[in-house]
Amino acid sequence: MSKPSRKVSIRLPTHEEDEKITQAAANDPDALPLAEAQMNLMVPLKTLRGRPRLTNKKQLVSIRYSPEVLEYFRSSGAGWQSRMDEVLKKYVESRSISDAKGA
Repeated sequence: MSKPSRKVSIRLPTHEEDEKITQAAANDPDALPLAEAQMNLMVPLKTLRGRPRLTNKKQLVSIRYSPEVLEYFRSSGAGWQSRMDEVLKKYVESRSISDAKGA
């Protein structure tokens, strides 16, 4: 048995076939053409896919923590990295810039 061809061939309709398709669509009450306002609201699918873009992107870093710190946060279950991030953010907010520099 031969393998099926992976190449997809697309055959465009002839002018006559296109006219029939267009006529059938025009006569179908469920296939109403889009209004200009509807067309203006359309966006490319590419912009709708995936996770929304963040205004404040997080950065990937490699850092070493003591085993006790990791055990504590990991034992709190799923989302432990986010909770660790929140603790660190609160720490940063509680300090002034001069404290952080050691002044």
